[in-house]
Amino acid sequence: MSEPVFLIFGKTGWIGQLVGGLLQEMGAKFEYATARLEDRSAVLADIERVKPTHVLNAAGLTGRPNVDWCESHKVETIRVNVVGCLTLADVCLTKNIHMTYYGTGCIFHYDDNFPMNSGKGFKENDQPNFTGSYYSYSKAIVESLLKEYPNVLTLRVRMPIVPDLVYPRNFITKIIKYDKVVNIPNSMTVLPELLPYSIEMAKRKLTGIMNYTNPGCISHNEILELYKQYIDPEFTWQNFTLEEQAKVIVAPRSNNLL
Repeated sequence: MSEPVFLIFGKTGWIGQLVGGLLQEMGAKFEYATARLEDRSAVLADIERVKPTHVLNAAGLTGRPNVDWCESHKVETIRVNVVGCLTLADVCLTKNIHMTYYGTGCIFHYDDNFPMNSGKGFKENDQPNFTGSYYSYSKAIVESLLKEYPNVLTLRVRMPIVPDLVYPRNFITKIIKYDKVVNIPNSMTVLPELLPYSIEMAKRKLTGIMNYTNPGCISHNEILELYKQYIDPEFTWQNFTLEEQAKVIVAPRSNNLL
């Protein structure tokens, strides 16, 4: 069996960089793509150049400084998160290449059927019920379309965590800087634990959708208590309600147990 060759989309993104670092440690053959996702001819050129056996798609628009950006940049969000992702999946299918897509689990929220603290979580085959932010809306659409592609593995990442607090996208790094936080239990993805599995899953050409989170859920306050215990004994924080949070953000945020 020939050695796998990986092509990573999302060179400038956090997960794309972490995946590349993992492949490097493993001594695997990989390259970063130079094409923009939505540019089909450039995607084809990258694939012809690298001749990958596996494509890892960690590219996407989340917005800067946060997902509220997508509310006022809807076309750009569609172009990358929907058109671009589908273009890559489609090109991979025509070339008989497996694609792993690092998607999001922020397409669900607690409701009457899935109450908070009930222990009842959303499964892989449940229909997304959260479209409160345009970012999540675009991700829910693309996930529903990618399901039809027999070559695609979709991994639902949520509130990613790493041990190093220098990464601004690290969930812990984010919430310790907030003036106030909501205190809601959520499923989260501890990247150093789970990312190696994504490479193995790609090698095995697994397909379909997976809730790519650690077991159970943890609340914002529980994380901040641990931060106070292990990192900064002087640390303090304040909570506020979802209603109060809504006054300082443009789009609602997803909270769920997967």
